[in-house]
Amino acid sequence: MRKNFGIKPWLYPMPVLIVCAYDKDGMPNCMNAAWGGMAEENLITICLDNSHKTTKNIEISKAFTVSVGTAKTVVPCDYVGIASGNDVQDKMEKANFTTSQSEFVNAPIINELPFTLECKLISYNNQNCTLIGEIINISADQSILDDKGKIDVNKLQPISYDPINHTYCRLGEVVGFAFKDGLKIK
Repeated sequence: MRKNFGIKPWLYPMPVLIVCAYDKDGMPNCMNAAWGGMAEENLITICLDNSHKTTKNIEISKAFTVSVGTAKTVVPCDYVGIASGNDVQDKMEKANFTTSQSEFVNAPIINELPFTLECKLISYNNQNCTLIGEIINISADQSILDDKGKIDVNKLQPISYDPINHTYCRLGEVVGFAFKDGLKIK
């Protein structure tokens, strides 16, 4: 038997995306955005309300970064989601986030978040709050790479937002192999 819930903004896993952009004066600001994901091989789409300072900054700078929240950074990642850059001028400092300039786009990379998509703005729709960005580069800190130079999800320890229980959950346990396990049925 199943229980029906109707229409809700629920999906698992829901990544914790920290979106960052410069304002007109070159000051970085970031926010926590849970409604986003890959749209195509080189495109990301994120639902960002147009009232957010970060959204306004992206429209100005035409570039942004998207970092993945981690188990080690739950507190600052949650903070940048509950504190508005419109109201808190030193939001990045309070979160203890420092930034470096992306080599590929005019956007800041948060040094404390080890995995980042560096994007240029393709479009933003004010009506449905849909942001689409082209991924120009992906950068990863050496600390999350394995001995073959690949990203190790267990070292990254990405978190997912549970929209039903309002919790963050760590991802990482390998339970199968993509494009291989299904061959047992084929």
